[in-house]
Amino acid sequence: MEVNSKKEKLKSFLINETLILTLLSIVMGLLVGALIITLSGYNPLEAYRLMLEGIFSQPRYIAWTVIRATPLILTGLSVAFAFRTGLFNIGAEGQFIIGALTAALLGYFLELPAILHVPIVLCGSILAAATWGGIVGFLKSKFGIHEVIASIMLNWIALYFMNYIINQPGFKRPGTEASFDIHESARISIPWMREVLGPATKVNWGIVIALVITAVIYYLLFKTTIGYELRAVGYNKDAAEYGGINVNRSIMLSMAIAGALAGAAGAMHVMGVSFRVSVLAAMEGYGFNGIAVALIGNNNPFGVILSAFLFGGLTYGGSKMQTIGVPTEVINIVIGSIIFFVATYRIFRYVLVLFNRKKLQKEVQ
Repeated sequence: MEVNSKKEKLKSFLINETLILTLLSIVMGLLVGALIITLSGYNPLEAYRLMLEGIFSQPRYIAWTVIRATPLILTGLSVAFAFRTGLFNIGAEGQFIIGALTAALLGYFLELPAILHVPIVLCGSILAAATWGGIVGFLKSKFGIHEVIASIMLNWIALYFMNYIINQPGFKRPGTEASFDIHESARISIPWMREVLGPATKVNWGIVIALVITAVIYYLLFKTTIGYELRAVGYNKDAAEYGGINVNRSIMLSMAIAGALAGAAGAMHVMGVSFRVSVLAAMEGYGFNGIAVALIGNNNPFGVILSAFLFGGLTYGGSKMQTIGVPTEVINIVIGSIIFFVATYRIFRYVLVLFNRKKLQKEVQ
């Protein structure tokens, strides 16, 4: 009884410590940003004041922060899900692109009532991106090709494939480098909110869908047999196989689900914000930022939500610092510093976990 009590105390301590170290990492990142701003000749307090005002001072600013955070919730969830199952999904960027392209194609070429059009576009995009992610899982499980290598190659294939499709006659808007807009019936905008916050504020149902998907993924990972099998493969592939789990199937399923999540992010970006896809010269970064979101969120589905809102606030509110001349690159330095400190403090956390574990074992003995 006493041993169980000590185990519970240790578990509670580690959870609280993870939260404390993450918050401390954010503070340290902001301090590094303040130092850079000072060295650049600007007042860091004034800069951060403008950033906070750019997030909270007006309802439309808050709305834009939520809009910026929405795709990051899903790409971060995609990366976190793969991490939880022992895989590194660096291909979320390509899966995002495939989801966005599929949404643009289905949204433009299909003409259906909204009640059918929206779910068909979303589900079609999720299925296409899941297939794209599943290719990585197949290559790893069948031929042993590392998922990082396969994912990076598929990122570039997705980018150039989308550019090729956009340039096809009948899909490309003449005189532009973008596709035609999707039909109104395929959009997830909230018209009455746009009337309140202004026509330029592209408020949509994406955040609600993202939160629902996050809850579903949490339940799948931690409350179902499939989730247990996927996490078991992530912890120890050989032990999972010895226990009767089909490891190859789990790898393919994990990468397909991760791809589906990133594809959903791309679909909702098209359906709620851009309404089209454009020719890209380089990656947009939604998938790569998802890696940072997952790390700061400690690969926890609900931690990813908070991390995505942090990113959304920093990127949107940080742009307001330009009014006093502070370059926007400072925000990237802040984000990079936060990730660095998160990674650094995890080393100390692991040392502390090891120390407490040995202490607990001695007490048990």
